[in-house]
This record gives sequence, structure tokens and C-alpha cells, in this order.
Amino acid sequence: MTSEQIKEAAIRNFAAHGYEGASLAAIANEVGIKKQSIYTHFKSKDELFLTVMAEVQEKEIEYIKNYFVFSNSASLKEALYQYLSEYINRYEKDDKTKFMLRISFLPPAHLYDEVMKKVYTYLDTFEELLTDIFNDQKAITINQSDAVIAYMGLVDAVLVEILYGGAERFKKRLDGCFNVYWNGITLRNTEEPWSAPKGR
Repeated sequence: MTSEQIKEAAIRNFAAHGYEGASLAAIANEVGIKKQSIYTHFKSKDELFLTVMAEVQEKEIEYIKNYFVFSNSASLKEALYQYLSEYINRYEKDDKTKFMLRISFLPPAHLYDEVMKKVYTYLDTFEELLTDIFNDQKAITINQSDAVIAYMGLVDAVLVEILYGGAERFKKRLDGCFNVYWNGITLRNTEEPWSAPKGR
């Protein structure tokens, strides 16, 4: 039980203060144990951080799978928009969401490669899920792979605003970017589709 309490306290501290700002002493104090007792369960701060990161990532993957499979949204457009729109509430109320977002954009320098490998695994899983969903959508008028990749770029663009700009700026960026995104993947026109110039 103590191991689970330590992990929960660690998530709260890492989410609020980042890797560098969180201390084992503060985590132990929250649990009601001595700092040295943490080493009975985890060899180091790094091991504790990587352990909770793996568990939080697994929960986040489970969330997106359930969200897009069981979404009550009437359309793909609503589901895609609501996923992002609801993120600010999840971020403000759920330490796991805050932790996941923070480490994705602000990983500890000495663990960068290890953290980002797991972050990209999460993003690849998200992209694969969206690809399956987009493949069944007749409303999309561009290459579906491009539509998925563009949505992943939209996710990055609006979620980073949560960290640096706050709720109001997040909502403003979300609405503007999403409108352009959706119109871009669904509008029909007679022009030849643009493609990036080939490298020389």
C-alpha cells in the first residue's frame, strides 16, 4: 500500500513542480514516512519518476481509446473538438493529465531520451487509433494520413498553450485552429491539391 501512496504523491509533486522542483522529502512527508523509507520501494528519484510516468502513460492511452471508441459525440468533428476542449478541465482537475502534459513538453534533461521514447510511443498509438477512425470517414476530402498528421500537429499547438498561456488563450487558439483544420480536410474544391516540393 505504501508503494501506491508514494506513487500517487509523486504524481502530484511532479505534476505541480516538475522533476527538478519535486523532492523526495516532500513526497515522503505527504505520505507520512521518512525520506529514507522511499528507497525501500524505489532505488532513486529517477526510478520513481519513470515508474509513475509509465503508469500514467498507460492510463492516458486507455483514456483516448475509450474516448474515441465510446464517445457520445454525434460526429467525428464533434469528437475531435471535444477531446481537445475537455483537456483543459482534465488538466486542472487531474494530476495524471497535468503530469503527462508537463513531461511531454518539459522532460528532465538527463532523462530526455528515455522519456521522449515513451512519449513518442504514446503519440504513435494515438495516431494509429485516429488512422483507423479516419479511414471510415467519407467527409474527409484530403489524404486521410495527412488529415491524421495535421490533427496531431493541432493537438501539439493547442495543448502547449495550456502550459504557457492558460485557459483563455487555450480556448482562443483551439477555436481558431480547429476551424481552419476542419475546413481544410473537408472542403471540396477544383484546385489541384498542394504538395510539398521535392528535395533537390
